[in-house]
Amino acid sequence: MTPFYTALEWLGRAEHELLLFAAIWFAVGTLDELGIDLLWLWLRLSGRVQTGKAPADIDAPLRGVAAVLVPAWQEAAVVGAMLTHTLKVWPQKDLRIYAGCYRNDAGTLMAMVSAARDPRLRIVVHDCAGPTTKADCLNRLYAALTEDEARGGFRARSVILHDAEDMVHPAALTLLDRGLDDADFVQLPVRPEPQAGSRWIAGHYCDEFAESHGKAMVVRDWLGVGLPSAGVGCAFSRASVEAIAVRRGTAEPFAAECLTEDYECGLLVGQIGGAAKFLRMRDHDGHLVATREFFPAGLGPSVRQKTRWMHGIAFQGWDRLGWDARPLELWMRLRDRRAPLTAIVLACAYILLIISPLLYIASQLGVYQSRPIDPLLKLLLIANFAGLAWRCLLRAAFTAHEYSLGEGIMAVLRMPLANVIAIMAGRRALSAYLVSLYSGRVKWDHTVHLNHPALASVR
Repeated sequence: MTPFYTALEWLGRAEHELLLFAAIWFAVGTLDELGIDLLWLWLRLSGRVQTGKAPADIDAPLRGVAAVLVPAWQEAAVVGAMLTHTLKVWPQKDLRIYAGCYRNDAGTLMAMVSAARDPRLRIVVHDCAGPTTKADCLNRLYAALTEDEARGGFRARSVILHDAEDMVHPAALTLLDRGLDDADFVQLPVRPEPQAGSRWIAGHYCDEFAESHGKAMVVRDWLGVGLPSAGVGCAFSRASVEAIAVRRGTAEPFAAECLTEDYECGLLVGQIGGAAKFLRMRDHDGHLVATREFFPAGLGPSVRQKTRWMHGIAFQGWDRLGWDARPLELWMRLRDRRAPLTAIVLACAYILLIISPLLYIASQLGVYQSRPIDPLLKLLLIANFAGLAWRCLLRAAFTAHEYSLGEGIMAVLRMPLANVIAIMAGRRALSAYLVSLYSGRVKWDHTVHLNHPALASVR
């Protein structure tokens, strides 16, 4: 046998092993998602969960001081619009916004000053050169809040997290405030805004959040398991923030060495015995009460952002939060941390898309004899194909429901691109994690935002 034929035989063996590996793990992932799907369908059909109606009195006085923390680094293009819009649509006098920037970021500081005519806004300049980490900036804002509490003789009722690129909903503050009546942590949905100049990359965020915050978070809320914080549109009771700091053994509630401190704090509320709630409601016009923002429109920024999420949630989450023996909590931790494995499985599938056609052509030319597919493997492939069709249907349905039928169709077409971004982010996240283990330091790999929804035409 010539070396050429030997190479084809080795390629055929590689195809079989990759196919078996990918088929098994795709089947596991399908069962995981199917569990969430069936629970959600049962909850909806039985009427146990429904999207509620936001209260009409959205300008009603708050039940205590609400402190909104807005950390920023190189956000001159958006932070002024964010602060101006937030102060306009949230007129309550007990609102306090703590906007933080760094001493070496004059552009962001000047943009904040442009919105500083409202006495409810306090600009806090970090005495460190930026960027440190988002959590470190949040800790500086939290310290400013505690200083104000000591001087002013008051105690905030809630600590609310938002980013410089967010556009808040007018009803959101009232919902967060009232949601804390019987919870220690409240999360509202996130609604990425479609961008005409980036239907594919920015658009895939619309698809993912429409399904995640329309289904998965609803199921998690009903199950009573720990709810991860999205870092925006979420409120913590003042007592829970202090309890988290005590649990960490410091005066700072946010872990400066963590890339996804928001996700961590959300889960820590459950670990300290607090109650969490996911509120999904629509206003009188039928619009979702959610935090709107423009997500990355370019491939590089999107990969960097998802690298940070994967690094913080999957790798640091494993190190810092460990696992939970309770079955439902264990299931959710596995779901949260499966992204690196998913990236590997997807990479195998895409390699197969290259290998299999080559081997098929070789078999048609008579230079390679393909191996028969095992019955069990064939069954797995059929099941996975059915699972893929189901996933496409649900992804299209959730996106179409929140945006439009056209976006729902685009959601299916965007899935391969979303997979490529996940593969690239998985490789980078593993590399970044290994580097952090060696150096002992993490970096705020910040996403630059150039436009704010309040400055654009949004529905």
